[in-house]
Amino acid sequence: MKKATITIDRLRIIATIDNRIYGSFIEHLGRAVYDGIYEPTHPMADEDGFRKDVIQLVKKLNVPIIRYPGGNFVSGYNWEDGVGPRSERPTKLDLAWFTRENNEIGLHEFSKWLKKVDSEMMMAVNLGTRGADEARNLVEYCNHPGGSYWSDLRKSHGVLEPYAIKTWCLGNEMDGPWQIGHKTAVEYGRLANEAGKVMRWTDPQIELVACGSSNIDMPTFAEWEATVLDLSYDQVDYLSLHNYYGNPTDDTPSYLAKGIEMDEFIKSVVAICDYVKAKKRSKKKINLSFDEWNVWYHSREADQFNERWQFAPHLLEDIYTFEDALLVGGLLITLIKNADRVHMACLAQLVNVIAPVMTKTGGKAWCQTIFYPFLHASLHGRGVALQVNVDSPKYDCTQFTDVPVLDAVAVWNEEDKTATLFVLNRSLEEDLDLSCDFRSLKASGVLEHIVLEHADLKAVNSVENPDNVVPVQSRGASLAGGRLSCVVKRATWNVIRVSTKV
Repeated sequence: MKKATITIDRLRIIATIDNRIYGSFIEHLGRAVYDGIYEPTHPMADEDGFRKDVIQLVKKLNVPIIRYPGGNFVSGYNWEDGVGPRSERPTKLDLAWFTRENNEIGLHEFSKWLKKVDSEMMMAVNLGTRGADEARNLVEYCNHPGGSYWSDLRKSHGVLEPYAIKTWCLGNEMDGPWQIGHKTAVEYGRLANEAGKVMRWTDPQIELVACGSSNIDMPTFAEWEATVLDLSYDQVDYLSLHNYYGNPTDDTPSYLAKGIEMDEFIKSVVAICDYVKAKKRSKKKINLSFDEWNVWYHSREADQFNERWQFAPHLLEDIYTFEDALLVGGLLITLIKNADRVHMACLAQLVNVIAPVMTKTGGKAWCQTIFYPFLHASLHGRGVALQVNVDSPKYDCTQFTDVPVLDAVAVWNEEDKTATLFVLNRSLEEDLDLSCDFRSLKASGVLEHIVLEHADLKAVNSVENPDNVVPVQSRGASLAGGRLSCVVKRATWNVIRVSTKV
C-alpha cells in the first residue's frame, strides 16, 4: 500500500473562516421555489405553505446565507412585483428561463422562509433592465426604519421592522451575452459604481458584491475584472466568481482534479484585485464571493427541449453521482484553503435546481450525494483554516500533471477544542496508508472518522432509494503520541475529527 503523510502546524494559519463560505442560492428557476421550498398543498406544508421536510433538511446543512432571487432571473425582475397583497401581484413572462412567474413568493415570503431555516439573505438587485434608482429604492424598502415613501410602504405591507439585509449583489453575470441587459465592462463598472453609491448613501452599513466574470472561460476574463474594479473600487467590498464543473467526457481522473482549476481561478482573481489596489494606492482590500459553484452538466441536454412559458417546470435537475460528491468535497477543500480571500461562497443551488436537496411533488424530500460533503464542511469546517504539508503520490491525467492523489485541509476550532481534517483520495485504484502529525495541536483522541464511499462511481440517490450513497463511520483510525494513522480508501471523501488540548 502506498503511503501519504500530512503535517499540521497550528501556527501556519490561513485565516479564520468566514462561515458564509457555506452559503447557498435560491433562484426563481424551475422548481427551486415553487414545488421546492413552497408547496402549499403538500401534506407537510406549514401555515405559510412551506414544506417542513425541506426546512428540516436545509436546517441540517446549517446554511448561514442564501443568495436571492437570482441568478439570471434577477436581470429582468421588478422587485415591486413580489411585495404587497398577493391578489394584486402580476403574472409575467421570465425571459431568463422562458417560464411564467406568478410572484406568489417574493421578498416577504422568502424572508419568512429564511427565518425558518436560520439563514440570512444575500439580496441581488436588477442591473440588467433597471438601474441605480430602483436599487436604492429596494434598499430603502428593506432597510430604512420608517418615515419615507418606500419604508412606509413596507410597513403598510405588514412588516414594521426593517429587514436589515447586509449583503447585496450588484446584478448578475453582466458580462454574459445571455444576460438580460448584458453590458460591457465599462458600462457595468460605471453602473455598479453609481448604484453602489446611492445604495450606500441610503444605508451605509451594507456591503456590496460586484460581478466578476461568469466563468473562467469567458473571453473577457481578467480584463473584465480589472476594468470593473477600476471603475467601482471605492464602492464595492467583494468581487464575485462563478464556475460550474462537469465530466461530460467521462474522464474521472481529470474530473476529480478540478479543485486545481478552481484554485487557479481564485488566485488569478485575487491577483487582479491586488493589482487594482496597488494601481489606486488604496488601503482597501477587495475579497471574493464565489457565489455560484457546483457540478452542472447532467441535465443540460434535456433542458434544451423544455416547452416555453410553463410554470415551475423541471429545469436543471441534475441527479448527482458518487463521483460528483467526491468532486464537491474537493472543491470545498479548495474554498477552505483560500479562506483568507474567499469570504463568501454559494453552492448553487439549494433545492431541486442543481441542488443537494430534491423533492417529489406531493411526496418525499431526499438528499443527493453532494449533500453529505457540504454537510460535513458546514458543520465541522468552522474555525481557523490551517495550511497542511501533504506528501502524497501523484498522477498525470488528460487535463493536469502532477496531481496529488491526496488532497487535504485542516480546520481548528479552538473553542470546541477540536481539529478536523478533510481528505479526498482521488485515486480510483489504490488505498493510502495515511499518517498525520497532530502534535502541534496536542491531539488527545480520535472523535470520529467519517467516510463517503461506494463501489460504483456512477451511483446515485433517488426518492425510491435515498440511502444508496451515504456516509459511514470508520473504526480504523488510531492516535498515538499526537500522530494519527488510518487507511484512506480509494476514491473516498473523509472527515477525521480529533480532540485537542490547545
